[in-house]
Amino acid sequence: MTEHDQQSTGQDTEHSAGWDRRDFVRMGGLGTAALALGATGALAGAAPASASNNDRPLRFKSDGTFKIVQFNDTQDDERIDRRTIELMEKVLDAEQPDVVVHNGDNITGGCANATEMKQAMNNVVQPMEERGIPWVVAYGNHDEDSTPDTGMDEEDMLAFYRSYRHNLNQPSPRGVTGSGNMNLLIRGARGQRPSFNLFLLDSGRYAPETMAGQDFEGYPTWDWLRMNQVHWYTETSKLVEKQAGQKVPALMFIHIPLWEYRFMWFASVDSRTAADHERAVAKHGIVGERNEDECPGPFNSGMFSAILDRGDVKGVFCGHDHVNTYVGNYYGVMLGYAGNTGFGTYGLSGAGRNRLRGARVFNLTEQDNDVDIETHMVFAADLGIDLTANDQSMDPLPLPRRK
Repeated sequence: MTEHDQQSTGQDTEHSAGWDRRDFVRMGGLGTAALALGATGALAGAAPASASNNDRPLRFKSDGTFKIVQFNDTQDDERIDRRTIELMEKVLDAEQPDVVVHNGDNITGGCANATEMKQAMNNVVQPMEERGIPWVVAYGNHDEDSTPDTGMDEEDMLAFYRSYRHNLNQPSPRGVTGSGNMNLLIRGARGQRPSFNLFLLDSGRYAPETMAGQDFEGYPTWDWLRMNQVHWYTETSKLVEKQAGQKVPALMFIHIPLWEYRFMWFASVDSRTAADHERAVAKHGIVGERNEDECPGPFNSGMFSAILDRGDVKGVFCGHDHVNTYVGNYYGVMLGYAGNTGFGTYGLSGAGRNRLRGARVFNLTEQDNDVDIETHMVFAADLGIDLTANDQSMDPLPLPRRK
């Protein structure tokens, strides 16, 4: 999102002319109240998610633990704010994750040519590359902002990301809208059987200017997950279950939130009062902040209904709305934000602009035939990073030499 995005709270007037845009979880840490959720457990043998993952399989450690870090909205050009890199580095050094998910709006506009665009992407992957940490990216609505000037679209970006040694992205399945739709299996501590699954989906950019001769005036104009993506998720989920002999618990990462996020915050569809939210906190165990309206697309994709039907996804986590950090239990599925990692984007107003810059951490633990999930936010303020509301851009990091 942009500064304008925050002010418009979901009613942005910017449009894209293009149509085909190419159990319970335990929350805790850093003052966040705890809430328990169970997940399905040990799995029979299932094939690795991809050929390259065959060579570098993700696996629970010998003590039965696995850690994920989610960065969201690093969202800068080639002259990134130096504190974004500092935050990423300090989170990685403190948390020592087993995999990192870059969940959309990884870069933004301002790049004048393909070299600058590659520099912008390189900036935000070097913290993992330098530490040898596996990582994957999903896309947000701003990743192609520089495309008109550079000629690099999401498929070109995906090829560039995949050229890095520690990247685990795969080509998006044919016939599925967007780029970078994929799942990634995590094997158990013993044997070759997977114990967990990660789904990443491209939630798109913007709604078209018109559809069936009607414009979107008065409606949110973000994009939405298409039915073929929902179908891909359900079929992949079924395939993994068939191969494994039982459901494999999972997390899903998308950039743009589902409509159910807003429903959960108020425990209501139509009424949105403080009293409604108080009731929601008690019902859904919500913790964290909401400083702007959720900004989903104009249509409900049906993904949440599919998730309830399949019963494997234990949490859906997004970004997009930079100053929201909340998470709650919505009818057995965690819906949560990862906040905003990038210091070069909009934040809170005034001197507190950078107070919520941070990352979300997931601690997975195998327990007999179960997987426990603990998740919490880590903020820049906890890591001693300068929160001054100014610009601290730096020269691009050197691009790696290619053989």
